[in-house]
Amino acid sequence: MELDEYRRYGKELVDYIAEYLRTVRQRRVFPDVKPGFLRPLIPMSAPQDPESWSSIFADIERVIMPGLVHWQSPHMHAYFPALCSWPSLLGDMLSDAMNCLGFTWASNPICTELEMCVLDWLATMLGLPSQFLHYHPESHGGGVLQSTVSESTLIAMLAARKAKIAQLKSSEPNTDDAVLTSRLVAYASDQAHSSVQKGALIALVKLRLLETDGDFSLRAVTLMQALEADRKRGLVPFFLCATLGTTGVCAFDCLNELGPLCTREGLWLHVDAAYAGAALVCPELRDCLRGVQHADSFTFNPAKWMMVHFDCAALWVRDQWKLHQTLRVGATYLQHADSGTTVDFMNWQIPLSRRFRSLKLWFVIRSFGVVGLQAHIRHGIEMAKYFESLVQSDSNFEIPAKRHLGLVVFRLKGPNSLTEELLAELIQSGSMYLVPANIQQLFIIRFTVTSQYTTSADILWDWNIIQQRAAKVLESPTSAGLPSDGVGGTTW
Repeated sequence: MELDEYRRYGKELVDYIAEYLRTVRQRRVFPDVKPGFLRPLIPMSAPQDPESWSSIFADIERVIMPGLVHWQSPHMHAYFPALCSWPSLLGDMLSDAMNCLGFTWASNPICTELEMCVLDWLATMLGLPSQFLHYHPESHGGGVLQSTVSESTLIAMLAARKAKIAQLKSSEPNTDDAVLTSRLVAYASDQAHSSVQKGALIALVKLRLLETDGDFSLRAVTLMQALEADRKRGLVPFFLCATLGTTGVCAFDCLNELGPLCTREGLWLHVDAAYAGAALVCPELRDCLRGVQHADSFTFNPAKWMMVHFDCAALWVRDQWKLHQTLRVGATYLQHADSGTTVDFMNWQIPLSRRFRSLKLWFVIRSFGVVGLQAHIRHGIEMAKYFESLVQSDSNFEIPAKRHLGLVVFRLKGPNSLTEELLAELIQSGSMYLVPANIQQLFIIRFTVTSQYTTSADILWDWNIIQQRAAKVLESPTSAGLPSDGVGGTTW
């Protein structure tokens, strides 16, 4: 294929992408398809001969788009944001063209060097302490990009496990590592992300999910009681995952209480700020960071709210040696002339190979600037406040948990079955996409402002549909005579 053909095809695809993003709000957000829909649309086996680009390109609309959830739509309100932006797309486009694997410094020096610089930029932008910086005279830590926050949490748990076993070995040198591991217990709140549970499964350690207070926040007194009870059972507490911005209601664990307690009791404190971390670029939103100086690791996801598309998760550690002693490998083919004097990020992660993720992050930060990113975050919060005011104006609805940042949770007053039916109606309509959660036996609907393109007109359009579907639910015969305090219904 001639270079001119590549250019023509590339331009055609870039133009398609630009038009897709420009008109995405006009598309049905949630696809009207059933499992197995794709099988009749494509051949049973791969083509023996090359197909034309025109045929492949035509199948984007015929095959791909009908089954796509449009995450960039202003009417996408499920989960948390998964945003992209033109500098991020261009950064990854260039990175993909280079296709350099930066597992050691020598395998791609700029991949390592840029990542170190940009992660220091980012830590400073968020107001994180200097202990997490690569380039600070008193720091032994630094930051690294992972694929997901889930992976970051697992890495932190593995490093904490290794450090605690090494500590126990000093007094029990002849005890097998597996026996010591069987005594270890980690902690998180009952609102923590499911990735903490998966991390404990992989790390082969016990996990206790602790009850939160009325604001869905984990407090120090609850953790202390759990530590005392577990130590009496012969267990060894070693790790706490504190969440800033929980998935269900975007609640914040009380870091200024938990931090000093973890330091005093010898627990590795890992802070998961997957969604809320991006908001820390705004100084007025940093109250939740009080106590972060006690953290051993901190992670958040620029691929959520910072317009850096997936995958891109930032992880900082206070002591990089604790990652090295957990994940370091020393095969001869991985050695290079500067081994031992440079950062080799293969020792900071589970996979060996790694993408040049810092390029798109660098492009985004430079293209928007700190001020532009702050404006983006504040706009999302204002849109959530507007939606919250609309819900509050309708006596049929209630907001069972305080709004935080860009997430509002709401429900129809009455039994859970009403809200379940409303959510089913909204998803079936395809006009927006939302997901549920359960808090204190209440079935709720999460409404997250995800798109940077969301306007007040978009919010009002969504609200009008919600009200229309709610009226249909409330007028249906099945809702008549239901008790106002029922909590039964479908399991989602």
